[in-house]
Amino acid sequence: MIFKKFIKKIIKFISLSFIVIMNKIGIGRYFLEQINKNINNQIKKINHNGIKLNFYVPNRINLYRANTFSQKEPETLEWIDNFKEGKCFWDIGANVGIYSCYAAKKKHCKVYAFEASVFNLEFLTKNIYLNNLNDKIIIFSLPLTDKVKETDFNMSSIDAGSASSTFGEEYKQDGTNLNKIFSYKTLGLSIDKAVEYMELQCPDYIKMDVDGIEHLILSGGTKILSKVEEILVEVDEKFDKQFQEVKRILEMSGLKLMSKNQSRLMQKENSESKLFNQIWKR
Repeated sequence: MIFKKFIKKIIKFISLSFIVIMNKIGIGRYFLEQINKNINNQIKKINHNGIKLNFYVPNRINLYRANTFSQKEPETLEWIDNFKEGKCFWDIGANVGIYSCYAAKKKHCKVYAFEASVFNLEFLTKNIYLNNLNDKIIIFSLPLTDKVKETDFNMSSIDAGSASSTFGEEYKQDGTNLNKIFSYKTLGLSIDKAVEYMELQCPDYIKMDVDGIEHLILSGGTKILSKVEEILVEVDEKFDKQFQEVKRILEMSGLKLMSKNQSRLMQKENSESKLFNQIWKR
């Protein structure tokens, strides 16, 4: 492990030195631009249950997401497979849109893809376009929270496709401190106000994966939650406040917990993880 880290540092140093030198030369800058363009336009094709999708893979994170599409969260895909045709699906924490695209193509859903990270939005947009789903998926780029407010969107990474970011808080999905490296101020609003102000179509299905503020978002959507058919929400049971609040709000909304799942891939990566996808139904 130590040797591997050392090699990575050497590679990083060499590559940065190369970039500095090339940036000083006109033809060098053009060469770097072409490399960057080709990297950003690398595409991975996948096929899951007969549904063919294409995703941009500009870095290791996105390549991993594409390569593990069928294995990382099989319960999420199975849940989408059981949607009624043509319903409205809210993907809260859409990231680069892999589940938004799958739901739109598999079940012809009208999808609202909620993603606040400016670094993820580019590839969310490109993936929607790449899969010819412009008429099915609507991007909502403001963060959702418990109420209308202006505050910081805090991030632990600026890489496209990364997670572990949060609006208005400074903790991760397990409740521990977020290693913030970047932030910007933006406007957030609640689920109920998003529907009221923006006249969004009410969701039949909601997927929520926002790395720790699920309970805050749910608390700002009690009117809409009373109408939702099903919701899949990511909950880390180590974060007791989140765990208990999610349970309280969804039960008050008339929903019942049907299952909680953790993929074998997730278990393999972290055997001590208490992170589950909970599926609630009316």
